[in-house]
Amino acid sequence: MKKILISDKLSEAGINYLNEQDGIKIHVQTGLDEAGLCEIIGEYDALLIRSDTKVTKKVLEAAKNLKLIGRAGIGVDNVDIPAATEMGVIVMNTPDANATTTAELAIAHMMSLSRRLPAADRSVKAGKWERSLVGVEIAHKTLGIIGFGTIGRIASTRGHGLKMNVIAYDPFVAPEIYQEYGVESVELDDLIARSDYITLHCPLIEKTKNILNAERLAKLKKGARIINCARGGLIDEAALYEALKSGQCAGAALDVFENEPPKDSPLLELDNIVFTPHLGASTTEAQVAVSVEIARQAVLFLKTGEAVNALNLPRVSAEDLSKSVDFMNLATALGKILAGLATKPITQVEVALYGKAAEAAVRPVSVSALVGVLGAQFDTPVNRVNAENIAKRQGIGLVESVCKESTDYVSLIKVTGQCGDQKFALSGALLGGRRPRLVSINHFDIEAVPEGSLIVTHHDDRPGVISQISSVLGNANINITRMQVSTADVKDQAMAVISVPNPVPDNILQQIRDLTPVKMATQINL
Repeated sequence: MKKILISDKLSEAGINYLNEQDGIKIHVQTGLDEAGLCEIIGEYDALLIRSDTKVTKKVLEAAKNLKLIGRAGIGVDNVDIPAATEMGVIVMNTPDANATTTAELAIAHMMSLSRRLPAADRSVKAGKWERSLVGVEIAHKTLGIIGFGTIGRIASTRGHGLKMNVIAYDPFVAPEIYQEYGVESVELDDLIARSDYITLHCPLIEKTKNILNAERLAKLKKGARIINCARGGLIDEAALYEALKSGQCAGAALDVFENEPPKDSPLLELDNIVFTPHLGASTTEAQVAVSVEIARQAVLFLKTGEAVNALNLPRVSAEDLSKSVDFMNLATALGKILAGLATKPITQVEVALYGKAAEAAVRPVSVSALVGVLGAQFDTPVNRVNAENIAKRQGIGLVESVCKESTDYVSLIKVTGQCGDQKFALSGALLGGRRPRLVSINHFDIEAVPEGSLIVTHHDDRPGVISQISSVLGNANINITRMQVSTADVKDQAMAVISVPNPVPDNILQQIRDLTPVKMATQINL
C-alpha cells in the first residue's frame, strides 16, 4: 500500500481520483509548519503540495520513505530541489495543466484592448454614456505569437477561430509544428513589423529578458497592441511606457510584471494599458486540472515508476553511474555546443557511441545530449527525466547508435544535429578515460577543452585573421586562456575555438563578426 500525504488544498476531483485507485491510501492535513511536517512525513511515499507547504532540507531528511514530491501547478520555489535530488526524491509539477486558461486570458485581454472595455465600464459606473469610446475589430488582423510552446499553440487556434492571420516566432520549434497548426514561422523583427497584436508566451531566460526592448518597440506596426500573460521581465517596462505614451504602441495588457505588485510603476498612470494581478491560472477549471493532473502523475509514478514532468534526476545506481557519468557529461557539453552553433531549429539529434563509450548505456548518454541541446531554452530545469518529452514536444527526433570499434580514439561520442538545411557533427573523446575533449566540428579536427566560455569562429584561412580576432579581445581587456585553430579539406577555410575567462559582451562578439574574414562567430557558455 502506497501512502500519499496531501498538505495543501487540492480540488475535490483530485482527491476523488486518488480515492478510486487501488493500492493507494491518502491522508489530508493542511496548515503544517516545518516541525509538524517533519513529525509525520516519515511514513509517506509521496507528498502532494501547492504553494503553501515549504519542503525544506530538514523535512527531506525526515522523509525516510519519500519517493515523490508533486506540485499542483508550475512554480517549485517552495521545494529544496537540490536536497530532494541528493536524497533520490523525484520532484514533479504540472506545467501544461493551466495552458488553456492562460491562453484564454491573453485572448480576453486582446478583446478588452480592442473594444476599450475597462474604460467603457468606468464610464457607465461614473454615470456617463460615452458612445465615443470607439474600438477596433480583430478579424483579419495579424496576431503575432512570441513563443510557440503549448500555450502559444493554443492561442494560435483561438486566433484562427477569430479569423485572424497568425504568425509566430520561436527558434526552438521545428517547421513541422508550425505546419501542423497552420501558422507562419517568422523572424522576430518581421513579427514585430507585421503584427497588429503581439502576445508573449515564452519563458523568461537570459535570451528572452527584455525581448521587447526600446529598439524593438520602435519598430512596432503603428497601432499595434501588446499582451503579456507569460512572465514579467520579457518587456522593458520603461520602454513600454514611452511607446504607450507616444502612441507608437496603441495599447497593452499585462498580467505579469517585473516586480509584483507593480507599485509606483509609471505604467499605472496611463489610460491605454490594462492590468490583471497574475491571474493566468486563476479559473475554476485550471484549479481542478492541476489537482487531477498531479494526482494522475503521482499514481502513475508510484505504480509504474514513470516520472512525467519531473524536474530533477532519478536515483542512479553506483555501478551504472561509474560506467556512464563521464560520457553523459561529455554528451551534455556537446549538446550545448550544438545548440550554440545552430542558427535554425534543430529537428533531429543523432548520438553515436564508439569504442569503450559503446559499453555505457546509450539512452542515458543520448538523453544527456538532449539536456545540453535544450537546457538554455527553458526557465524550468531540463534533465534526463524530462528531456525526451520536451524534445518530442518541440518536434526534435532522437536517433541512437553504437559501434564497439573506433578508429582514432579509444572512446568517442558523436552528436549530430539536423537544423533545416544545415548539419553540425560534433565529436568528443575522453583522453585517458577521464579528460573530456571536443575533437571535431564537422570536417574540422580541433582539440578543445569543453568548459567555461568558448568563442567559436569560422573564418578565411589567411594570414592576420587570428591577429585581428585577438586584437578585438585584447582591446576589450579580455584574456585568451586557450586557443585551438584548425584547417580542413575545404579550401582556404579555418575554424577556431577560443577559451575566455568570462562571457564576452554582445558588442565585443559583434565586433568579431564584423571582421571581413569572419563568416561566423558564436559564444557558448558551458
